[in-house]
Amino acid sequence: MSEILIWALLFVSVSILIVSLLVLKVIRIYIQQSLYPSKLTSPEEKERYRLEQEKPEVEKPQKKTIWTKLLGLHALSEEKALVMEHEFDGITELDNPTPAWFMVLFYGTIFFAIAYMLNYHVIGWGKSQEQEYAAELQQADEDRIAFLQKPGAGGANKINESNVEASTDQAVLQAGAALFKTACTPCHGEHAEGAVGPNLTDDYWLHGGKVKDIFKTIKYGIPEKGMVAWEKQMKPKQISDITNYILSLKGSNPAGAKAPQGKKEE
Repeated sequence: MSEILIWALLFVSVSILIVSLLVLKVIRIYIQQSLYPSKLTSPEEKERYRLEQEKPEVEKPQKKTIWTKLLGLHALSEEKALVMEHEFDGITELDNPTPAWFMVLFYGTIFFAIAYMLNYHVIGWGKSQEQEYAAELQQADEDRIAFLQKPGAGGANKINESNVEASTDQAVLQAGAALFKTACTPCHGEHAEGAVGPNLTDDYWLHGGKVKDIFKTIKYGIPEKGMVAWEKQMKPKQISDITNYILSLKGSNPAGAKAPQGKKEE
């Protein structure tokens, strides 16, 4: 499809170039016909020119060039034959057909529209915007999985929602507590008792209370509920530390805890 788009853009560019050249040609012809026929410098030359203008002109058939035919131009001497019969308020109209270059562009747009409709809506060779979006999401998910499974990425970077494990190591919990205080306290309270966000110390969870569920919620967020995604601000190891710290708060019953929300996690 990218090749088709490139060819279409090339066709449009060439058409615009041709039209520009034709317009320049028309302007040049108009200027040439509008300029004074000669530069008169003396009274004798001016008088000679006046006498020549008074002589009856003998119309000579002009040979039409390719440019003239393409632009649909007519000589000034042919205008009388092109005047249409009707007039209004002293205004007459010439019977000039549409220029050939304009008709080429006009029929070209019709052809392009038909080809576009057949390609995207009849035959189905081209992908719609929704299909392209779905394909990009699928490719991004495949790339993410491939990156996480790539050897040599490092143990910390290989942690994801599929392989994260619960831990009660004190170093992990201390690191998670420090991160929680910085990132999570504004919404969940200093002791995870719940504020704007839900209480994280009871048995009820809105999006799952297992280690993998909590890790996934922190990583990708819940945008529709105001929970931001932390995957770009934190490393997988840091998200894992916060997850384990939250799990360690279960049953702590802090003062002023928010009412339970969601489903009870067995």
